[in-house]
Amino acid sequence: MGKITVAVVKTRNEFNKFVKFPWKIYEDNHYWVPPLLFERRFLVDRKKNPFYKHAQAEFFLALKNNEVVGRIAAIINHNHNTEHNENIGFFGFFECIDDQSVANELFNTARKWLKYKGFSVMRGPVNPSVNDEYGLLIDGFDKTPAVMMPYNPPYYCKLIEAAGFQKAKDLYAHFLEQHKVNREKLSRVSQLVKERNKITFRSLDMKNFDEEVKKIHKVYNDAWQYNWGAVKMTDDEFKALAKSLKPVAVPDLVIFAEVEGKPIGFALSLPDINIALRYNKKGRLIPGLIRLMRHKKKIDGVRIIALGVLKEYQKSGAAGVLFFETAERALKLGYNWGEASWVLEDNVMMNRNAETMNSVRYKTYRIYECNF
Repeated sequence: MGKITVAVVKTRNEFNKFVKFPWKIYEDNHYWVPPLLFERRFLVDRKKNPFYKHAQAEFFLALKNNEVVGRIAAIINHNHNTEHNENIGFFGFFECIDDQSVANELFNTARKWLKYKGFSVMRGPVNPSVNDEYGLLIDGFDKTPAVMMPYNPPYYCKLIEAAGFQKAKDLYAHFLEQHKVNREKLSRVSQLVKERNKITFRSLDMKNFDEEVKKIHKVYNDAWQYNWGAVKMTDDEFKALAKSLKPVAVPDLVIFAEVEGKPIGFALSLPDINIALRYNKKGRLIPGLIRLMRHKKKIDGVRIIALGVLKEYQKSGAAGVLFFETAERALKLGYNWGEASWVLEDNVMMNRNAETMNSVRYKTYRIYECNF
């Protein structure tokens, strides 16, 4: 059988094993898209990732017969607890062989660490926060993940639930096809919304990228603050995110909604570069960029990553127009489909807006929680 041991990740070599372990889990999985290694390293780098300026984390590896068989992180997000007046800890970066005893050891270790820190509730998975990869895939395993969305084997649900976790919240991914969009009707409705509320829509100005990022950041923090689990991003976090997205951003897919020149909402979509990156089996940067360029023509869809408006305009119809504007611009750029993800299960307005585009809810992600 072999004894299972769980140890704190300390050395450079151990962090390397932590980052590369998913390749063992998914080596024969046709749907998994290998992430870029440098980006994975950044997510767990407590010195470089600005998230850890207001958060703490400990990383663990599970070993059996001197072989890595699982990993997990225990995370304290102080900004979350302040924002939501909660006292909870999180788990993230969970990967494990199909062995309940290994999973139990990993979750027990994370619980003990969080309990020692004064917490009695653990929620996740978050990698490492709501503003990064979020949730566990619970259906739609026969489809590749869109850019910046997680993927996991079906058996992870069983491992997590058997370890004492229950559903906290579900997140939806909507699939939209261009040929199903009722353009005639939506064009009329959009025009009415624009005229009634004097809202104009424009693309991202790449020449003033830093100023544009500041505008998006403000709307993002203001518009999402009322959502379950949402945490405002710090200036440093948002700058780091913008820097990482800039090389793949398409200006016409970053849309501002404005009233008298003031941003009241935005939509951010990215070409689904996972379609190309799936060929980059080892996750290295240089081959990854070469393969991205080589397979760029295969990218025929986009992911709508963020779409929202300020609270005072949420009943104006502006969000629905942003959906339609995104579809129109994506069609002109040659994109045939889009994924709107993720949307909280109880975000009635956003789910309704996606359904108005004749979308299909085709994936569900779950946030789990347990008391201890």
